[in-house]
Amino acid sequence: MPAVRVRLPGELAPLLAALRTELEVPTAFPDAAEAEARAAATAPVAADGYADETGRLLVTLDPPGSTDLDQALGLRRRAAGGFELDYAIADVGSFVRPGGALDAETHVRGETLYLPDGRAPLHPDVIGTGAGSLLPGQVRRAVLWTIAIDADGNPSGDPVVRRALVRSRAQLDYVSTQAALDAGTAAEPITLLPEVGGLLARAGTARGAVDLPDVDQEVVRDGDGYRLDLRTPLPCEGHNAQLSLLTGRAAAAVMLRAGLGLLRTVPPLQPEQVDTVRRAARALGVRWGDGKSYADVIRDLDPAIPHQAALLFAAGRLLRGSGYLAFGPGIADVPSGPKAEHAAVAAPYAHATAPLRRLADRYVSEICLNATAGRPIPDWVRAALPHLPHEMAAADQRGHNVERAVLDLAEALLMSTRIGSTVDGVVLSTSTHADRPTAMVQVNDPPVRCTVEADGLTPGSTVALRVAAADPATRRVRLEPQVGG
Repeated sequence: MPAVRVRLPGELAPLLAALRTELEVPTAFPDAAEAEARAAATAPVAADGYADETGRLLVTLDPPGSTDLDQALGLRRRAAGGFELDYAIADVGSFVRPGGALDAETHVRGETLYLPDGRAPLHPDVIGTGAGSLLPGQVRRAVLWTIAIDADGNPSGDPVVRRALVRSRAQLDYVSTQAALDAGTAAEPITLLPEVGGLLARAGTARGAVDLPDVDQEVVRDGDGYRLDLRTPLPCEGHNAQLSLLTGRAAAAVMLRAGLGLLRTVPPLQPEQVDTVRRAARALGVRWGDGKSYADVIRDLDPAIPHQAALLFAAGRLLRGSGYLAFGPGIADVPSGPKAEHAAVAAPYAHATAPLRRLADRYVSEICLNATAGRPIPDWVRAALPHLPHEMAAADQRGHNVERAVLDLAEALLMSTRIGSTVDGVVLSTSTHADRPTAMVQVNDPPVRCTVEADGLTPGSTVALRVAAADPATRRVRLEPQVGG
């Protein structure tokens, strides 16, 4: 599902601190883990086992202010047609000793958590934003992928994967990069980004992929109340995401051929789930034209328009059943068909490109490095593989809980100055909770989803609701059907 980045007014700092405590957001690292990280980060960079690729033209491209830089990229045109992508991924495995204190702590955390008041990182910053980050002008250890792309936007041949020393030429951000691309002054490694990103996106559309862009929103003061400001993702953000998706697909293909690995899977949407999205679209005033597929409608949404951003989030929540699938000798049979696929990618896919921020990616890198070289997969990787789906599921759940709590806080804040007023919504679904009939209702303005206790509501119906309560401290909004509404 799309990531939802929320910024909130500074006066909410105490509520965010309470949220961190309530949801047990990790804080400081254990002393032993921190000591291991410092020792690994300050050790000399050994060249043994690393190809010297510091001459490759690579740059990083991330949101402004990012410091945990997992990937650096470079694109070039092939003389035989198509393109070639160099994609350097931080070699986090070179900093983490298998079985050590830091390794154990990363298995507990699973992923970096992002909150409006800061991050709870997967690795200590001495690695995550320091020695392991692909900062510009620094020689860094990386897992370097080279992937050929044909004229139709499909991978051509097998990727080349090796450990390498790389040096990023520049740390680029989306805003300045888009301006440079528009002006024709972009850095050489990314001048082809719009062409290649567009080609990959069209190939994804042909496969049936669903594009779910991230939602970037900010709740700001507006007179006596609050308003929601949203940002439209820049084209270069989508193009950059396509390169990460391509690498994740390549990693999945390598592991499936090797007969051992870890996939990120999402089952296909069921008709009743698509019907729920249709009802949400109706509630939010999004037109669903005749003959338009789910993917077509989602592709046309603009996250900078509040009700369309709400539909994007609702659609992402319906990608239920997402998880990690480990396979190999003694674990599970090699999957095939829909069981091996990620429904939004419309292909087998693996999380591979963000090892500074996600535990699974470190293991995927190790499997792909050894599989492509014809070497045995290390025992420590094989031993961890059966447990990773459960560990990553726990990390995903923690991340979803944090994201949902932050969204609940934002929604309660938006509604807190509307108590007593009436809002219109559409019933998305009905159920019974603790012997009481409830309905999930999508409100258009502001774009809020709430559970309403009421009998006699039917999916798809329109209902007028009174804002009975909205408390940012408890992150709760209570709506009541208007009598006769």
